[in-house]
Amino acid sequence: MANPYLPSWEYVPDGEPRVFGDRIYVYGSHDRADSESFCDHKLKVWSAPLNNLEEWVCHGDAFHSESDRDHASDVDWTDAYLYAPDVVEKEGKYYLYVYLVDAKGCVAVSDRPEGPFRLLSRYEYNIPDHYDNGTFIDPGVLVDDDGRVYLYCGYQGSYLCEIDPDTMYRVIDGSYQENIIPVEEPFAFFEACSPRKVGDTYYLIYSPQIGSRLAYATSNSPTGPFTYRGYIIDNGVDFPGGNNHGSICQIGDQWYIFYHRMTNGTIMSRRGCVERIEILPDGTIPTVEMTSLGFASALNPYRITNADTACVLKGDCMITELDTFTRVITNITSGSVMGWKYFDFGEDDTQGTMVFEANVLPRGCHGTIHVYIDSIEEGTEIGTVAFDRSSSLLRGVVRLVTGRHALYLVAEAGYTGWAKESFMKRPLFDLTAFVFRK
Repeated sequence: MANPYLPSWEYVPDGEPRVFGDRIYVYGSHDRADSESFCDHKLKVWSAPLNNLEEWVCHGDAFHSESDRDHASDVDWTDAYLYAPDVVEKEGKYYLYVYLVDAKGCVAVSDRPEGPFRLLSRYEYNIPDHYDNGTFIDPGVLVDDDGRVYLYCGYQGSYLCEIDPDTMYRVIDGSYQENIIPVEEPFAFFEACSPRKVGDTYYLIYSPQIGSRLAYATSNSPTGPFTYRGYIIDNGVDFPGGNNHGSICQIGDQWYIFYHRMTNGTIMSRRGCVERIEILPDGTIPTVEMTSLGFASALNPYRITNADTACVLKGDCMITELDTFTRVITNITSGSVMGWKYFDFGEDDTQGTMVFEANVLPRGCHGTIHVYIDSIEEGTEIGTVAFDRSSSLLRGVVRLVTGRHALYLVAEAGYTGWAKESFMKRPLFDLTAFVFRK
């Protein structure tokens, strides 16, 4: 299952992955295509069996802050958007920690991990001068091995408190602490607290002031002090970056980082992605690059690759949803670079060629697509494919490739006459999909 790992029409950023029973569940915000604001009035839940990470199932809407055609609102004190939630299990019940923008936060409960969740209570607390006046921004929850429950929150400043495990919504008096993750370097806390316990080590994954990254800090106690350890991923490397929010999760023997990246030329419609990570014996997590892989170990070049799985977009190009069925790389101008990591071309030791075919939406221009493996600067150009002003199917012969490689397509306009600079930056075509054939 390539990135983004959910169906192409679904936008679930701020993903909190949780393993309950024999399934992996993802709880996050719900974005919309062509939206002028983050998130939505509803939360949705997706899950997949641990032994088949390609079979993601949507369980529908789990919670609402506004009535719709099928559901009444689950809250009666606000119609604010629902941001970045979290869900934990305690004694057979599943608790949803709800972030309502600029409004009092709350906790909901369900007998099933997929919900739907019913309102349990707004938070109860006795905290003079509470940091966000009861909103509890970006709640991340940890149920420790001893049954104690900790809530981590914050925006441009972090805090934690201990939750009464008998109610799951009342803050224990005297447990509130601010600046659990400092705003100063190297921590540089910004938002998106997500706690995890790995062995005896407590991790806090969060978004630092460099907003396209997910950083992490560790401690031997749930209440700190925490030590900055580095960052796990940056969704803005060779890609239109933006805020980031996610967490780590172990599925079988493999650890993953769940995060999101931007589409539609905006930071308001984000799609969930995942990468394999490693946790070393000293507790560090080496930084990983953004790829097209998702849960897959490699992409198959001999199956159709949808353009919107690109993990490298340089120049003016961007991924855009045209409709429920169609996502393209659009605004491809001369010099635009589009990349996918990584394809396994197999170990065929014969010499020869193969065919590269691409489906495009023509824009009345002609030119050339250069096909590279490994990199633009130090890699190999394995061939070129011409495009013209009206053809939607492009075909060209390229060198036969074996082994594992990143793939890059570089667009070059064919027009060489006199023109204004703005004319030379016009879109050449939209890319829908491509495939290699031996």
